[in-house]
Amino acid sequence: MRIRRSLPIVLAVLLVAAAVALVVVLRKHAPPEAARLLPGADGFVYIDLQWMRRANLAGELPPVSHDPEYEQFIQATGFQFERDLEEVAVAVHYPPVVDRSVADQATEPRYSEVFVGKIEGERLRAYLKKISSSVESYRAVDIYAIPLEGRTVRVAILGVDTVAASNHPDPQVIQGIVERSRKLASPFGGPALLRQHYQRIPIASLAWAIFKVDPSASVMASSVVNWSFLFSKPAVVVASVRYLRAVHFRASAITESEAEAKRVTEQVGAFLNLFHTAEGTVGTSGPDPDVKAVFDSLKVEQQSERAVLTATIPVGFIRKVVAEGPAVTLSPPAPPPNPEPKPPRLKKRRLKGVKPH
Repeated sequence: MRIRRSLPIVLAVLLVAAAVALVVVLRKHAPPEAARLLPGADGFVYIDLQWMRRANLAGELPPVSHDPEYEQFIQATGFQFERDLEEVAVAVHYPPVVDRSVADQATEPRYSEVFVGKIEGERLRAYLKKISSSVESYRAVDIYAIPLEGRTVRVAILGVDTVAASNHPDPQVIQGIVERSRKLASPFGGPALLRQHYQRIPIASLAWAIFKVDPSASVMASSVVNWSFLFSKPAVVVASVRYLRAVHFRASAITESEAEAKRVTEQVGAFLNLFHTAEGTVGTSGPDPDVKAVFDSLKVEQQSERAVLTATIPVGFIRKVVAEGPAVTLSPPAPPPNPEPKPPRLKKRRLKGVKPH
């Protein structure tokens, strides 16, 4: 009798445990929550800066100067991007196809971003309110409209550590981000393009990108990237970076057919041959070992309907690039190198026959 009574309880516990385990597994393979908040778009980029700092990929960074506007932002909000930003997810909105008969069309991409980091909410709200032209409340969240370079950037503070921004002309884009942030996070959420291809991102990637390629779109060729030299037909590119004792880069071009994948593979292979040729002609004493390791690791191969490019970048190479970059100090700017010459100083000369006054 006791066994019969306890059996339903045991089954209920097992079902709950199985459901929890399923949610954990799904969330493990789901895009980060910051990316799932983004609207539908033509491309997505995600960077986990927190784990990059823990891996110490770049070593000790040189000092960075702050322009006056950024310095004012730091003083007003207490937020410093290079120190306090932990995650950033970006959605890229390609502009519509240009109609030459219509004037004043948008010919540049627009962006929507979700930032995760250490923020001071009250100070940030005061700053946004000060620089915004208007403030709209949507689902108890203030959306600040900030005029910037002929566009309107809308910013919303979603939580204690999350901020969203978008310069898309449609206000419903930022409202959609607010709407999704107020719902229970779901591993099945996120834009369609992201859900479709995120499974191709390797586990533990520190940064990744997923974006459409349409070489036939003239507006894309003029304002985003001109892909016509590499792609002849639409494709989707999935790129990722992860750290396993070295930085492993992988980019897959998902094409419409094996023939197109073969053509792209051959095209990229031709560029790699040029790189190897250039490497062999750099200096008589041989290239830097880290640079040589990068060139030697470059590899492209065809996998059915995909062209896959891989590379392994030593940490030493990244640190050398950062260390050898131009060091910028926080001191005031130096005077111009070629100041305007001053007129020569004329000495007074006494003329004969003329008495000085």
